Amino acid sequence: MHMNHDSAAPAADPIGFDDFLKVDIRVGTIIAADPFPEARKPAFRLTIDFGPTIGVKRSSAQITEHYAPEALVGRQVAAVVNFPPRQIGPMMSEVLTLGFPDADGRVVLIGPGERVPDGGRLF
Repeated sequence: MHMNHDSAAPAADPIGFDDFLKVDIRVGTIIAADPFPEARKPAFRLTIDFGPTIGVKRSSAQITEHYAPEALVGRQVAAVVNFPPRQIGPMMSEVLTLGFPDADGRVVLIGPGERVPDGGRLF
């Protein structure tokens, strides 16, 4: 999946509401964040708890510029949980952790402004 980090990118083509509903975005709490030296670009291996229905999932995230692993634990993040798993080096990335680009194109994680139950679905 191509990630466009350009804030000047045009809006995507219009979609129907049903298309939006196909993308399952859930909130989860990071329970472990580890260095991922095998990744091609600097990244962390995240272990995220999405609550009892979705469970604990792994994600590779290129977020090393703004975050230290120890500061990530306990933080709630949003992720797409219904992509097929992707092999990234030695790990299987099961979810896509979401963020927005800062002025230099580096990832800033998104999550709820207040604590919410893990597993909640974005609507």
